Amino acid sequence: MWGSGAMGWVGWMVMTLAMIGFWALVAFGIAALFRTGSAPPPADPLRVLDDRFARGEIDADEYQARRRALRPHR
Repeated sequence: MWGSGAMGWVGWMVMTLAMIGFWALVAFGIAALFRTGSAPPPADPLRVLDDRFARGEIDADEYQARRRALRPHR
């Protein structure tokens, strides 16, 4: 009724390996989802300053002072 011999064991082994492979792929997919969306790349400080000036958050004097402070000395 259940089958006997090598085919019975081979079937169980294939089914077990397929189930392990399936759950490994599920775990890898979940880990990849969390890994890629968790940390945005760091922003360029001069670009952030430019954006703040463009939005009107800081005036021209403060913009120039902070820009000089952020620029490397040559």
